[in-house]
Amino acid sequence: MEMAAISSSPRTVEEIFKDYSARRAGIVRALTYDVDEFYATCDPEKENLCLYGHPNETWEVTLPAEEVPPELPEPALGINFARDGMHRRDWLSLVAVHTDSWLLAVAFYFGARLNRNERKRLFSMINELPTVFEVVTERKHVKDKPNVDNGNKSRSSTKRTNDGQAKSTPRVYDESYAEEEDEHGETLCGSCGGNYSGDEFWIGCDICERWYHGKCVKITPAKAESIKQYKCPSCSTKKGRP
Repeated sequence: MEMAAISSSPRTVEEIFKDYSARRAGIVRALTYDVDEFYATCDPEKENLCLYGHPNETWEVTLPAEEVPPELPEPALGINFARDGMHRRDWLSLVAVHTDSWLLAVAFYFGARLNRNERKRLFSMINELPTVFEVVTERKHVKDKPNVDNGNKSRSSTKRTNDGQAKSTPRVYDESYAEEEDEHGETLCGSCGGNYSGDEFWIGCDICERWYHGKCVKITPAKAESIKQYKCPSCSTKKGRP
């Protein structure tokens, strides 16, 4: 296989995740469907070899890039040297672990210019997929479920002012704390009535506890970070209670 050239660097969260998924697919193929070919290619008599996954979902075992520094972070070097010194399954698992690290390194190399919330969303999307190690070792990918204290669809925390009074931070609908989308099908936007979608930013009103698309109430993830207590448009227009 020939080294696939990088035509353009992915820049958005979606583009970087697509690149990650494609490279991961190539790696998974090498360590599962094409495992005999991959094993034979990693001859310990050869020089230091690396396993690459490419954006076109192919894989390649080859020498590391000659330029310093390389265009992308480098995979683990010399994976072929340990091939005959370990049980095949253990060796494949070791390669899988190092490859997971490389895939994350490449994704966050591309994501270096993303802002905090975009990086968080990127990792959350990546974390929804089983790791290569989990695929190779046939381990189940278990998703964390929200803590009871956090409720079934929110992450909230409490800050205290200098006078000791508690203030709650806005509850942001974060996919890293949410379960599968079909389990939140009953959650509707208080503004447009649309269903919950894990790839959209949501924010919860601390007064009426209804949820809203960030775009519907004109709140961005960055703006939400600075809000002490969020009041939806409806609650903001209501007169104070006696």
